[in-house]
Amino acid sequence: MDYVIGFFTNEIVIAAIFSWAVAQVLKAAIFFFVTRDFRLERLLGDGGMPSSHTATVIGMTVAVAMREGVSSSLFAVACVFSLIVMHDATGVRLETGKQAVVLNDMIRLFTDMGKPIPAEDKLKEFVGHTPLQVFFGALTGLAVALFVHYTIFAAAGL
Repeated sequence: MDYVIGFFTNEIVIAAIFSWAVAQVLKAAIFFFVTRDFRLERLLGDGGMPSSHTATVIGMTVAVAMREGVSSSLFAVACVFSLIVMHDATGVRLETGKQAVVLNDMIRLFTDMGKPIPAEDKLKEFVGHTPLQVFFGALTGLAVALFVHYTIFAAAGL
């Protein structure tokens, strides 16, 4: 039972999970306002504005900094991990999404030529992030981690 209580009172875990959740809700809302099309998939899906991967790791990193200090080994690990995730989001995963767009266009072309390809073979196009999406994901994670630290945990005296 102490493990469960420890998990739900761990500022670092809470900051990371809340950062992810806030980014996902923002992502779905922004997608709706831009396209006027609500898609439930945007609440859990990859890609889009802001980057929930970035929000999560930055929320975690800021919480580590607040709890353990910036000179701690844990902060160093969290910081490097965050940089890797953000680089991956704007590099490999962004390029994967661009390639998926091209391949899906080819699938449509083959289908139009009478060579049907099953719809389930269509590739996911929302997988990576632009640098701007990563930047706003970082701001989201920062804001949420500070909120968690200064309101939830400070008010509870934890």
